Amino acid sequence: MSKTSELDAFLSANSDLDLVYIILTDPVGVSRGKGLRPHELKNVYENGRAFPASIFSLTVLGEDVEEAGLLWDIGDQDCFAFPIHGTLKRSPWLEKTGQVLLSFGPDSGPVAVADPRLRLHNIAERMKGDGFHPVLAVELEFYLLDKNAARDGRIVPALAPGGVYNDQIQVYSIQELGDYAPFLHDLYAACDAQKLPAESVISEYAPGQMEITLTHRANALQAVDEAIQYKHLVKGVAESHGMIACFMAKPFAESAGSGMHLHVSLDDAKGHNQFASDDPAGNVLLRHAIGGMARTIDDAMAIFAPNANSYRRFRRKTYAPVAPTWGVNNRTVSFRIPAGPAKSRHVEHRICGADANPYLAAAAVLAGMHHGIKTKIDPGAPVTGNGYDGTIDKLTINWFDALDAFEASAFIKDYFGPEFVRVFSAIKRAECERFFAQVTELDYRWNLRTA
Repeated sequence: MSKTSELDAFLSANSDLDLVYIILTDPVGVSRGKGLRPHELKNVYENGRAFPASIFSLTVLGEDVEEAGLLWDIGDQDCFAFPIHGTLKRSPWLEKTGQVLLSFGPDSGPVAVADPRLRLHNIAERMKGDGFHPVLAVELEFYLLDKNAARDGRIVPALAPGGVYNDQIQVYSIQELGDYAPFLHDLYAACDAQKLPAESVISEYAPGQMEITLTHRANALQAVDEAIQYKHLVKGVAESHGMIACFMAKPFAESAGSGMHLHVSLDDAKGHNQFASDDPAGNVLLRHAIGGMARTIDDAMAIFAPNANSYRRFRRKTYAPVAPTWGVNNRTVSFRIPAGPAKSRHVEHRICGADANPYLAAAAVLAGMHHGIKTKIDPGAPVTGNGYDGTIDKLTINWFDALDAFEASAFIKDYFGPEFVRVFSAIKRAECERFFAQVTELDYRWNLRTA
C-alpha cells in the first residue's frame, strides 16, 4: 500500500469535508494539533507535519515549561509527526469535519523522548520480545455536567435531555439511561461511524455519571488509540447536546470519583491467553504480573494520578482503591481478577483516574507486569471481603510524594527512559508549584477570620 492509499480512499468517500483536525496527545494527556483543509493531508501522509518541540512541554493550561528542555534550549525547533493508520475518520458530531491521530516516531528529534504513544509502543515491543503479547481494554467513567451552569461558575450534573434533574445516586438506573437516551443514541451512532467498539452502558454511582465499555484488543496500541478517539467523541457529542463530558478524577467532593480501569491479559504468539486458568485466582504468571504492578505502584503513581484533583479520589469505601491489594471478584482492591471462564482470565487495574493519560497509564501497567514476571514477584495472599479494612500498606496519595518517587525510580527510568522522566517531571513539577501557589475560595472560608 502507498502512504496515501488510506487517505485517497477516505477523501473519495468524504468529498464534502471542509476541515480535518490532526491530533496529538501530549504528555499530560491533552489533545493538541491543527485544523487542515483536506487537500493539505497528502503532504502530511507523505512527509509528516511539523510541530514545534514545545508542544510536548506544556502544562494542562497550555503554558510553556522551560525546564522540560524542549523550548529555548533547542530553539523550539520543528519536529515531524505522522498519521496513525486506521484513525482517519469523520467527526459525526461536527459538520463536514474529520480527524486523524498523529504520533512522533523514534527519529522525530528531541520530542521522541516525550511522546506518550511511543513509550507504550516501546514497552509493548519489549514484552513481545519475551513472548508476551498484551491484550488490553479501557474503561472510562465520566460525568455529564450542565454547560449553561458552568458558564455561570456552577458545576452541577446535567439536566437529562429526556428527563428531569436528578440528585439521586441511582446506580444501574434504567430510568437515568432512558433520560439520557437522546445523548446515548447519538453517542453510539458516532461510535459506529468511527468503528469504535463501544458496548454496554451503565449509570454509575452518582447523578450524571456513566461508563461505556470498550472491547478488548489484541493490539495494545490500537486499544489506547481507540480510547483516545472515544474520549474525544464523548466530549464532542456531549457538547452538541449542551452538556460537558467531564473526565476529572473527582469533580464532586461528596460523590464518587471517575476511574480509568485497564483490563489486561497476555497472549502467546499464537493468540492463546497465557493467564488462562481453571483457578479463579489465576496461574503463577498472572500472580507474578500482579506482584510487579503492586511493587511498582508508587513509582508510577505520578502517571496514574497526574493532577492535584487525582488524589481526592482515593477514599475508603468509594469504589476507588487505597492500598496495593489484589483479589478475586472483589471491587475493593487495586488489582481485581474478574469472575469468568478460564480462557478469559485477566486482571483489572483499578488505580488510574479518568484524568490519566491513557498511553502512559497503559505503558506503566504493562511495565509493572513485565517487571513482576521477569523477577517473579509474589503478590502475597489475595484479599477476601472488605479490602478497605486491615490494610497496612497504603497508596501514595500526595502529589509531591508521587513526583519524588517517580523521579527517583530506577524502574521508571529503565522502562520509560531517563529523558522522559526529566521532561514529564519538569512539566508536572511546574503544574504542582503553580497549582499550590493559588489562593482559593477554600483558603478564605477556612482562614479569613480564624487565622
